[in-house]
Amino acid sequence: MVRQWMNFGINHAAFAYAMTTLGSAMINNIFSFYYVKLFLNKYNIAEGAFHQSQVVYMVWNAINDPLFGYLQDNSRVPCCSQRRLSILYGAPLYSLAFLIAWFPWRAYSPDDWLNGLHLTVALCAFDALLTFVLLAQCALFAEISSHHQNRLRLIKYSQVASLIGSSSVLFCGMVSTNMENFKAFQAFTVLIAVISCICMMYTGMYSESRFDSKIIESDVQGCANQVAGKTACSIFMLKSLTWQILTNKDFQLFVMMNFFQVFMLAFFNNFTMIFTEHLIPPDALPSLAKSFMYGAGFILPQLLVLSSQSLLHSIGYYRIILFTFIFEAGMAALMLALGPQRYYFLAFFLTINMVIIQAAFSLFGLPLADIIDIDLQKYKRSSPLSSMVFGTNALFTKPAQSLAPMIVLNILNHFGYEELKDVAQESNQRYGHFIAPTTICWFIFFIICSLTFMNRFVMAVFMSKSLLLAHL
Repeated sequence: MVRQWMNFGINHAAFAYAMTTLGSAMINNIFSFYYVKLFLNKYNIAEGAFHQSQVVYMVWNAINDPLFGYLQDNSRVPCCSQRRLSILYGAPLYSLAFLIAWFPWRAYSPDDWLNGLHLTVALCAFDALLTFVLLAQCALFAEISSHHQNRLRLIKYSQVASLIGSSSVLFCGMVSTNMENFKAFQAFTVLIAVISCICMMYTGMYSESRFDSKIIESDVQGCANQVAGKTACSIFMLKSLTWQILTNKDFQLFVMMNFFQVFMLAFFNNFTMIFTEHLIPPDALPSLAKSFMYGAGFILPQLLVLSSQSLLHSIGYYRIILFTFIFEAGMAALMLALGPQRYYFLAFFLTINMVIIQAAFSLFGLPLADIIDIDLQKYKRSSPLSSMVFGTNALFTKPAQSLAPMIVLNILNHFGYEELKDVAQESNQRYGHFIAPTTICWFIFFIICSLTFMNRFVMAVFMSKSLLLAHL
């Protein structure tokens, strides 16, 4: 099946691989976009409980990736060692975990302790299953083919699937009026969970890795036969393999770059909806227009990557990613100079940042796959440490997903966002709209522009000196 795909360019194996992208995009985008606003504005979670949940999530988020990575690369149990079986059995639980956040465990009162527990369980359960399923898919990306052109083709399939899956945010906003109709929102999430599960299970039934046969053969050899020393062997192997990955200079540079990218991605995914409601009045941008704006932030990245296939072939992913950093820094400086009253340009700025950050992030699998190939050749392994490399990368980059909302919420509350949120809710009930006070409005606007500019400027300088250029 893989050979046929390599010969003709289009094959069922590539389609099967992309079905997990389709299913995960449907639920991941909705979860990341809505959960912060849901717990802050609807469930009224206390700031302390929110931070506690994020700290637990940050620790678990970092630890479970390398653990699952080691498990999938070294386990003798088929549902863990074979990529497609990990996806097949993990998909139903993954979709169920997605639903935990959207159904309150009781009618929450302000500062309810159960609210914080609910957020902790929702974050940790969703991330655990996300990690288990998507680590297996990431490993498939590196293991289906070692050829760069074939991997670009895999990205093309994935971007088409992600384009379709990302429309879930658009339709969710339209169906629920941007979560104002909460019953409709809940019904939509159930429907999306079912569709997502079916899509990912399709990958589990029909996708395959070049190394599946080697994994089966290795089940009869090595440490598995040394029953008495199995635990000691596993611990020593874990330390040895992890050290080999961590001492890779290319890997170290990539992790630093990826951390800042994940931070910015979480920043815009979690707060764009909140920022838009407080910075752009309804008479300038009605609810339906905002729904299209939010949907575009998740749909257009895939169109951008698909339209950039010729550039990826001609100038490479490194230069494209570097250009996005420079462009975003320039946009942030221009937006800061124009000020927050330019509502249409501000809406464009927020949307284009979501688009470019997500589009660039979609290419990050390419350098990581190259690092896996170099590691495979350097240590002459019988099969690549795909899951371990992706998992170890996540150990250092996943905390950014928790740090972004924690840091930003802390800064906002320090300058009066908690009071602003309460006033906004009261004003919405009475008048149906709210325009933020000038001082807080300017401060929120300044955070968006300055954080974007500093992050992207530093990343552009860092990447221009990166050793990854040597592998182009």
